[in-house]
Formats: sequence, C-alpha cells, structure tokens
Amino acid sequence: MKFIILAALVAVAVAADYAPKYEAPKYEAPKYEAKYEAPKYEAPKYEAPKYEAKYEEVTYAPQPYSFEYDVQDKESYNDFLHSEKSDYNVVTGSYRVALPDGRTQIVTYKADKDGYNADVKYEGEAKYPEYVEKQYKAASYPAPAFSAPAYPAPAYPKY
Repeated sequence: MKFIILAALVAVAVAADYAPKYEAPKYEAPKYEAKYEAPKYEAPKYEAPKYEAKYEEVTYAPQPYSFEYDVQDKESYNDFLHSEKSDYNVVTGSYRVALPDGRTQIVTYKADKDGYNADVKYEGEAKYPEYVEKQYKAASYPAPAFSAPAYPAPAYPKY
C-alpha cells in the first residue's frame, strides 16, 4: 500500500515537470495622440489696496438727556413704564413692569462713576391659580355591528 502511494506521488511530481509552460499574452495599449489641449489660465493678480485704513474709536462728550415712555396693551398683557434722565455725569431712572403673577416690579436706578446701583421693589401680592386636575371619563363605545364569519365544515374527499 505504501508503495502505491509513493508511486503516485512520484508520478505527480514527474508530470508537473513535463507540463507545458504557457506564457500569458502580452498586451500593449494602443498609442493615441492627444488632439485636444486643456486651456491654460493665468492665476488672477491681486493688488494690495493703495490706502491704509486707520480706525479710531469716536468718543463724544456726555450730553444731558431725558426720556419717558409708557406702554399699556390689554391684548398682549404688556404694561410697563420707563423714564430716565441724565446730566453730564449721573444717569437716574426707573421702570415699572406688570408681572404675570399680578405684582408690579419697580426698579429705581442710578449710574455714575461709582457704578450701577439699583433698588428693586414689588407692589401687590403674587396670585397663582389653584391647579385643578382634569377629570377624564372613559368613553364607552357600542359593540361592533358585524357578525363573525361563518366557515363551512371541512369536507375531505374519499379515496
């Protein structure tokens, strides 16, 4: 048995040496001449601006002023007042705002070289509506108005 296996291996090795050797065909791509040349563009030239921009912060001397406005719009529930006046160095003013909870916020302020100082006060008492959980009732629907389909009993053929 060993002899047969050894003989088969020798036969395969000898047959591999005598197998015809084929070379793959060589392929050369056809040579084409370019008939079209891509257009050549020059890079755009950038010229630096001929002026030099200088930005300086413009400051103005303080001027006295005074203003006041009042808004009362029932449709949008806006109700506020703002007034302010200034001499050359001190700005004083106040504003009033109607808050959603029913109170009125009053802010009186003063701004000068020492900073901004505000005094906040409230008029009225905050009122919040009491939360009432909605009671939902389960909906009752009538029974379906169709009947279940009737299927005939299976009939098996006799052989």
